Amino acid sequence: MSDKGKLYLIPTPIGDNVTHTLPDYVIQILHRLDYFIVERAKTARHFIKSTNPERPISDLTIFELNKHQPSEGIEAFLEPIEKGKDMGLLSEAGCPGVADPGALVVRLAHQKGITVVPLVGPSSILLALMASGMNGQSFTFHGYLPHQQKDLSKVLKQLEQQSQRHQQTQLFIEAPYRNNGLLEMIVKSLAPATQFAIAVDLNLPSETIISMPIHLWQKRKLPDVHKRPAIFLLYAGKKL
Repeated sequence: MSDKGKLYLIPTPIGDNVTHTLPDYVIQILHRLDYFIVERAKTARHFIKSTNPERPISDLTIFELNKHQPSEGIEAFLEPIEKGKDMGLLSEAGCPGVADPGALVVRLAHQKGITVVPLVGPSSILLALMASGMNGQSFTFHGYLPHQQKDLSKVLKQLEQQSQRHQQTQLFIEAPYRNNGLLEMIVKSLAPATQFAIAVDLNLPSETIISMPIHLWQKRKLPDVHKRPAIFLLYAGKKL
């Protein structure tokens, strides 16, 4: 039997004031942990405080992680687990390790023989896919696309071809302040029959999800998605 602690992958809400989107058992595990690895300590403390823990936040030990963190630093973060203490890994929003630097921590934990426990919670990628009506059997998340218009148009058409060739849903994101420009380029660049969806402000009262072929998008006024967190999806394969 291992004397090591466990690494719990704890999802965080993907909007403000929506801790109710997390199962009760996740909050219970969160409240019994003393050690955390997080992307930003300030955000993590705010989230943990919003769940009404019984003890002061100042009692917790929080290690801050970012994508530039050297592997030696991450290894030091895991020392409490090596000594038998359980730890929590938190993302800024959504699920740790999914489009998230926490994947580096999880990989190192496996290398060290540490038990990794993923917990249930919201993922903007999966929520958008669920609500899109597109192929959920085969899909690819691309992260951010190029910023330059010429390159962006080219990549969008490549994703459309990939979707058609592999019957695969393509998902991507953009910096929120560039959302409107990306939306305009998508509607301009893709073929009329291609299905396109946008999922904005997921889990918030202002949540908006629109999915329709490009030719219908071209006939309507585009929504204002400036500075609103959004997932973009396209599907050019056969009808499901």
